[in-house]
Amino acid sequence: MFIEKHDIHHEFPEFKDEIRELKMTNNHFSKLFKSYHELDHEVIRIEEGVENTSDEYLENLKLKRLHLKDELYTMLKKYTGK
Repeated sequence: MFIEKHDIHHEFPEFKDEIRELKMTNNHFSKLFKSYHELDHEVIRIEEGVENTSDEYLENLKLKRLHLKDELYTMLKKYTGK
């Protein structure tokens, strides 16, 4: 089974430099980025069968990941003025 990558760099390649800059200069962005990465890693482990859990738990993780991604995207857009 192919597991689609959802890390922030794959999701927003056009913001590569801005992601790097915000990770270094904005504590809130850095914390959100880290939380997103940890959630994404957990989702991948579950989808790959490394960890077992309920479908409901997995869907809740995906929903949290989506909310974090939206917040990170909003911060990136605001930072670039787009």
